[in-house]
Amino acid sequence: MLSGFVLAYNYAGRARDGKLDKVRFWKARFTRLYPVYFLSLALAWQMFAGERAAHARAMFWLGVVLTPLLLQGWVPEIATFLNTPAWTMSAEVSYYLAFPWLVRLRPPARLRGHLGRLAILWALGLIPGSLYVLLNPDGIAHVDRFSWGPWLQALKFTPLPHLPSFVFGVLLAGLDERLVRTGWLRLVLGLTGFTGIYAVLSLGELVPFALIHDGLLMPLFGCTILGLSGFNLLQRMFSLRPLVFVGESSYCLYLMHFNLWNLVHESGVLPRLGLNRFDPWLSYGLLVALGLLTLHLVERPMQRLLRQWMGA
Repeated sequence: MLSGFVLAYNYAGRARDGKLDKVRFWKARFTRLYPVYFLSLALAWQMFAGERAAHARAMFWLGVVLTPLLLQGWVPEIATFLNTPAWTMSAEVSYYLAFPWLVRLRPPARLRGHLGRLAILWALGLIPGSLYVLLNPDGIAHVDRFSWGPWLQALKFTPLPHLPSFVFGVLLAGLDERLVRTGWLRLVLGLTGFTGIYAVLSLGELVPFALIHDGLLMPLFGCTILGLSGFNLLQRMFSLRPLVFVGESSYCLYLMHFNLWNLVHESGVLPRLGLNRFDPWLSYGLLVALGLLTLHLVERPMQRLLRQWMGA
């Protein structure tokens, strides 16, 4: 959702005026995403043996081929191949291909039109999870984050179930244009989003995992985004310089934290240095530091180099 919102926030005006160069947009997305993605896969060398043992030979080699191509998410069994969080990259790439057409949708003239579109997308986003809860195709008695089943894998990690969430973010940017950035409304929306998300998550197992994984929280995430996109106390809290400084590396942190964590802990370096008593906080700090280094030494330099080379 956030990705769709940010892209539409930046490109919607140009797209509606017919000034969005699709090829240049796709090149810009590639130069932004792929260098860190490739580095995250390079750090996954220690996982090859585990992946080989977990999959049949044909599926293992399919993962080896599709993962560098950002296509692994279309095959549920290998969606988390080599880097668990990177399943989202397959979805993102698919959505980016469709984005130049999605963003050209004319915004409704009235507020009710915006809300109606978002309500439809929310309902569509609830369909996959609701069907899973009703039909229980994997036959799992109690589904949680540790459960595994082919249908659950497809629900969690393949692009199509998450498409309504992305489009929701794209259309949310149109609603954002209609709302004034100052005043109490944005603050109320942001606080409603944060408290609502906390309230739902605090219910724990009372909320079916298949629903809470994506579609159920769409309106609350939308309220949070609209609140933080205004000028208010909530926005100022999250605009503190240390938070912004670390937040700029969020993509690096997200994509690399899993393999970096495994690399640090499987190396045994912390016990050898007598530092394991400070864990997990030491590891958290180390991951943030490595994320910042990746931002400044890999992501930004490689993005500039590739954009010059590709004319993006």
